[in-house]
Amino acid sequence: MVSLLKAGLALFALIYLLPLGIAALRYRARGTGRLWRSADRSSIGALPPPGRHTAALVRVFSARTVRWRGIMASHSWIVFKAHGASSYRRYDYTAWGERPIRVNGFEPDGRWFGQVPQVVLAAAGDAATALLAKIEAAIAGYAWRNPGDYRAWPGPNSNTFVAAILDAVPEMRISLPPTAIGKDYPYDGQWLRRTRSGPGLRLTLGGYAGVTLGWVEGFEVNILGAVAGLDIRRPAVKLPGLGRFGVGQDGSS
Repeated sequence: MVSLLKAGLALFALIYLLPLGIAALRYRARGTGRLWRSADRSSIGALPPPGRHTAALVRVFSARTVRWRGIMASHSWIVFKAHGASSYRRYDYTAWGERPIRVNGFEPDGRWFGQVPQVVLAAAGDAATALLAKIEAAIAGYAWRNPGDYRAWPGPNSNTFVAAILDAVPEMRISLPPTAIGKDYPYDGQWLRRTRSGPGLRLTLGGYAGVTLGWVEGFEVNILGAVAGLDIRRPAVKLPGLGRFGVGQDGSS
């Protein structure tokens, strides 16, 4: 029994504590948290000018969040436009403002307080058009939309919001990065549910802990929001604070 306990603690240290320690050292070396209020939030040029690009478009972005939380956590948001639209619409879920759902508060593909975002999903043309109605319905029907609803941990936060949209639009067939703490928060009150993006199950204990096994999501174990696991569909390892290492990028389709 003692040997099993020691083996379990060693495994926990290797899979959770060591990656988080490395992420903390990387964060300190970058020094990204010191002047975050004045950090660059300009466009990274990942989106075409909407006036010259008539096709519909959907993007999901994720970037390291601000201050010390950037050691382990990222912030996600969604951007889209309909065919022929002259501008993009960006939706964030934040702790600022009168209501947590924030529309066009930042550049559509802007740096998140100095952090360059990654593209989690890219869809355009007819493929994007097929998603738009469901995306807009998911945003309109999101329950945690009132002042005071936002909670950085365990949720509902920005990643909970985007995860709810992804669940409502299973055709996207993507998973948020393992650093998207809050993505497993039970926004709909369901602690055990099927994964909508494909065959699989997700068990979450209020967002504080949980297990996910699915074709798109892979195998994930959530402990206090920190996610470790394996990607089955596209071989990769997921590590707390460090992200995903393997085929493709975090959650890209």
